[in-house]
Amino acid sequence: MQDIKIGLLGLGTIGTGVAQTLFNNKKVLEQRLGFSLILKKIADIDITTDRGIDIPRDMLTTDAASVIEDPEIDIIVELIGGIKPAKTFITDALRAGKHVVTANKALLASHGKELFDEAKVNERDLYFEAAVGGGIPIIKTLREALISNNYTFIYGILNGTCNYILTEMTENGSTFENALDKAKSLGYAEADPTLDIDGTDSAHKLGIIVSLAYGIPSSMDKIYVEGISGIDSLDIAFAKDLGYKIKLLALAIDRGNQIEARVHPTLVPFNYLLSKVDGAFNAFYVRGDIVDSTLYYGRGAGMMPTASAVVGDIADIGRNIQSGIAGRIPYLGYGEGLSSKKQIIPIDNITSNYYLRINAIDRPGVLAKIAGALGKRNISIVSVIQKGRQQKGFVPVVLLTHEAKESNIRTAIQEIASFEEIDRNPIVIRVENKDLKDNRDVP
Repeated sequence: MQDIKIGLLGLGTIGTGVAQTLFNNKKVLEQRLGFSLILKKIADIDITTDRGIDIPRDMLTTDAASVIEDPEIDIIVELIGGIKPAKTFITDALRAGKHVVTANKALLASHGKELFDEAKVNERDLYFEAAVGGGIPIIKTLREALISNNYTFIYGILNGTCNYILTEMTENGSTFENALDKAKSLGYAEADPTLDIDGTDSAHKLGIIVSLAYGIPSSMDKIYVEGISGIDSLDIAFAKDLGYKIKLLALAIDRGNQIEARVHPTLVPFNYLLSKVDGAFNAFYVRGDIVDSTLYYGRGAGMMPTASAVVGDIADIGRNIQSGIAGRIPYLGYGEGLSSKKQIIPIDNITSNYYLRINAIDRPGVLAKIAGALGKRNISIVSVIQKGRQQKGFVPVVLLTHEAKESNIRTAIQEIASFEEIDRNPIVIRVENKDLKDNRDVP
């Protein structure tokens, strides 16, 4: 059998992990594959900084094109991230007859179809396990292991930075700002964490998941996205009183002819397994009509977990090369022309339970006025908490609602915010609890 030669673009955190894995676990890979995976060249704009591993000097270059054009290289691994020049590098590699492995979720979420079409035209594989879930093999699971299932729903905690921040706020009473600072100091958050905390990173991953599970082309503009920067310690405390934790949840739910695809802070009951996923860990809760409920848990980011996924893809492609095949598995799990015609439901049309926190003047009749505004929109109340006096006579009133339509909630909240007895805009957080659903068969 021929050895498989690899070209690596990007020697940052993940690239270093991939190089280290290929060097240190060379023997076990050979034993399992029956051939060698040989890292031949590495391109990066910085080839002088010490990465903590011994890389031969002649393996390093600042010229990505020389790696892509090397006739001996079989697989290009793109780990530079971003849209440009990563898209150009992947396209050039496919046209040069190379197979490609990438962890670039933003690129796949926005330009995946173009790249998959390019791979198909050139009869090459394009694998991307590391783009979603780090070391958790969720792509392979959805595309291959659970292929017989219609996916009722997929819930995910997809961003370790946000999950760490919310865990700190829940377990240690930290403010959002202090929890974010700690996440940065531990390396869980970037210097600029915007794409994490505003939900964009989770939305990129959800877009890929929706494509795999339901055959819908990734449409970032149709996925509702809401981040965690508006979460207050007060809401964390009230959620605990009600029996919930707040998590940044990504949800994909099959509603028959349509799909819900949304990312937002969510109240999750204490007795749900997802509520126990803390710190920087990720998880996917998947229900299929054949397999029923399954849970996948692990490190969703970081050098070595992500490197594990990248090398797994390299090994899969290596086996394909040895067998003389490419494109054996459709890139997004669906045969050409067989993907779903389902559409993503606009956020205004979903139904959910809701947590509402309203700062109101502490006097008789105010709660009745709030309930009246909700009642006019067919929104009924499950429970009410009112405690803790604030300044100027305002107190937080917390309500948990039965299922309601999002558009009705928004209209009601707009009216409530206009009341003279109300201080500041009310806080609205969606709730996922099957015990509150009218139809117990849905999540």
